[in-house]
Amino acid sequence: MKTPPETGRPDRQARAVRLGPRSVVALLLVSAIGVAAFGWPLLAGPSSQVSAHAQDAPWLFAGLLVLLVGVVAAAVSEGGVGPKAVAMLGVLAATGAALRPIGAGTAGIEPMFFLMVLSGRVLGPGFGFVLGSVTMFASALLTGGVGPWMPFQMLSMGWFTMGAGLLPGPDRLRGRAEVLMLAAYGFLAAFAYGTVMNLAGWPFLDSLSSSVTFQAGAPLHENLVRFLAYCLATSLGWDLGRAALTVVLTVTVGPALLRALRRATRRAAFEAPVTFEGTEP
Repeated sequence: MKTPPETGRPDRQARAVRLGPRSVVALLLVSAIGVAAFGWPLLAGPSSQVSAHAQDAPWLFAGLLVLLVGVVAAAVSEGGVGPKAVAMLGVLAATGAALRPIGAGTAGIEPMFFLMVLSGRVLGPGFGFVLGSVTMFASALLTGGVGPWMPFQMLSMGWFTMGAGLLPGPDRLRGRAEVLMLAAYGFLAAFAYGTVMNLAGWPFLDSLSSSVTFQAGAPLHENLVRFLAYCLATSLGWDLGRAALTVVLTVTVGPALLRALRRATRRAAFEAPVTFEGTEP
């Protein structure tokens, strides 16, 4: 068995999961449902019982798993996922899950985020979304962090990693400019992750002061102002620590890890068709 040598530019970006039409549709469906799951309380009427849905996370988790399997199945049917990609997914997800407990979430010290940025950049948005979701699921099992927040974490981390794969210049931009772009993305996306996760739980908190609590039926802009005040009061320091660590690790370790990931991806030749040589009896 052999794989044909690579053609074209030697540094051409290889993708473990190519986004075909069915994969794109599946990702859009997952993302649309995720946006609705995060944001529907902001549009709920004054007579809606928001708190009555605070325990719906298990249903969201079950639906997310089905949709995640749908994303993978769509990629498999389009030839985008093979055994090499699955092996790479397992290795990176296990590494990310192992990195998460290092800081135990103290002051936002979460080194797994920089690995997700670099992996999404090298391996593409389709692989990135699956990797982010699976890594968060595995780390929750490893750390005992299973709860109603887990499906929201899986969605948020999937978006976080997918975003790195959507950054410009995947086949051309290299060197310091690329590292700085990834560091800037990691900084901003780390804040975005924390903000989105705040939104998952904020509408169901009723023990805070009235100036930052969610008010069902209030105009959208008023609730957004309350939500901003809530984020500034409760998670700004935490998100800043996560963002700063992501930048530091991306700048210091990023160049070497990018080279290693690209070398492994080229050698795996995800996109090369496998052929079998005949043997003489």
